[in-house]
Amino acid sequence: MKYMLLVCGDDTADTSGMAPVEPWVEELSAQRGVRLHGHRLQNPAEAVTVRVRGGEVLRTDGPFAETKEYVAGYDILECDSMEEAIEAAAKHPVATIGAMEVRAFGEDEEAEGEIRRLDDELTLAARERDIDRRMACYAPDVEVFHPMSGPEQRGIGALRKAQEWWFATVTGPVEREVLEFRVRVDESIAFSHALVRIRATGVDGQPLDSTVRSTTGYRCFGDRWLIVHEHASVPFDAGVAGTAESTEGRS
Repeated sequence: MKYMLLVCGDDTADTSGMAPVEPWVEELSAQRGVRLHGHRLQNPAEAVTVRVRGGEVLRTDGPFAETKEYVAGYDILECDSMEEAIEAAAKHPVATIGAMEVRAFGEDEEAEGEIRRLDDELTLAARERDIDRRMACYAPDVEVFHPMSGPEQRGIGALRKAQEWWFATVTGPVEREVLEFRVRVDESIAFSHALVRIRATGVDGQPLDSTVRSTTGYRCFGDRWLIVHEHASVPFDAGVAGTAESTEGRS
């Protein structure tokens, strides 16, 4: 489960004896994989407080409340329990002069499920050779790779042309079998790593059977996840001078 640590400083505290934060970040990030990300915030004097009253926007320079304690930064942790998050917070150097507010994120278990359903849409669109259904899974500024139509393709228009061309080289349904699928979701960004088998019949009657390793990047637009980056590679072929990259066709 994800937890937010609100790092609360105290402008009256003596920070001269505080330990550096970098070792804490290193331990929880690189060594334990608990800290996902975080950042310092500018001083409260640089804040702007915004209120709307009677349809009028009221702006006040400075923090919401005059207090010696202020939010100096934040860290996002992924822990098995509140107790583990508290243990991590207690080791933060600012905890010795200020305070760490630990709050669990609201439940959002649907994010991974939405991404998996999006991948299912790719499978169904391939089987039905439905270009529109497939394109609906991508952001307008998507970036993909397709070896058959040149280097990197940018934008939904280029992707559509590449996919239309590939569908024109096969007949009947395209079977897309996901052999392995791992996804990692972090707020509005997610990545998946997949092993996908593509089977179809070429217009010349020859069977096509290829296994593709795909890395896909997603972004959440409001309440909807879309693909913003797609990179896939096919196994080395002795007749080809290197590893090809594709949209999975991904093709």
